[in-house]
Formats: sequence, structure tokens, C-alpha cells
Amino acid sequence: MPWSDEHLLGYGPMDDTHKEFVALLDALLGCEDRDVRQRLEAFELHAVAHFAEEDDWMERTNFPPKDCHIDEHAAVLRSVRQVLELVRQGDTAEGRRLAAALADWFPGHAFHLDSALAHWMVKRSFGGKPIVLRRNVGR
Repeated sequence: MPWSDEHLLGYGPMDDTHKEFVALLDALLGCEDRDVRQRLEAFELHAVAHFAEEDDWMERTNFPPKDCHIDEHAAVLRSVRQVLELVRQGDTAEGRRLAAALADWFPGHAFHLDSALAHWMVKRSFGGKPIVLRRNVGR
């Protein structure tokens, strides 16, 4: 799951965090079995910080649909932590299934929930809508 400008939402701090999310997920998807645990642990650390940052933006700015978004972050973190425990016990296949599920989940989450938050944050910060320039999309 390499990064693509299709994932850009127009709020720089969020786009930067999403680039890191995609890079860590891509590394997990493509790693050897012996590296699944380390890659998933790195992903979990990122996800904790990533979701906390977005949750904080939503809480501080009283983002109207924050509850659903925050709940989804919590559910994903629960899944990551549950699977990480299984991986620590040697079940790398479960780690790979989680990585595939996250790769399926992320585009929809970003397009539906994060894009609304990005729009909200840009409007609050700059008084307008996000401007997104995407390169080489659809080629």
C-alpha cells in the first residue's frame, strides 16, 4: 500500500501523519514473518499518537461528529492491541490479516471521516476550504 496523492486531504498536519501511517502499514504488509511483530509494534505506537492527535483536534474544536470518529479510532486500536498479543505468541498470520484489513479500512476512513475533519480544521485555521493538488492520480 504505497502512498498516493489520492490520500491527500488538504490539512498538512493530517496529511503528514497519514503518510507515516501508510508507510508503516506498507512496511508491515511487505515484511518477512520474522519482522511482523516489530513492524506491528511500530505501527501500534504510531496509531496511538496518530489517533490521539486527531481526537485532540476534535475535542479542542468541538468537531460536531467527533463521537463516531473517536469511537472508530478506539475500536481500531483495540483490534491492533488484541492482534499484537497474538503475534507476540507467534501468530504472524493474524498480524498479516490485520494489516490487510487496515489497508482495506484506511481509504474509506480517510475519505469519509478524516476528510470532514480536515475540512473543519482548515476552515477554522484559514477561513476556507482545503486545496488539494494531486499528482499522477489515476495513471
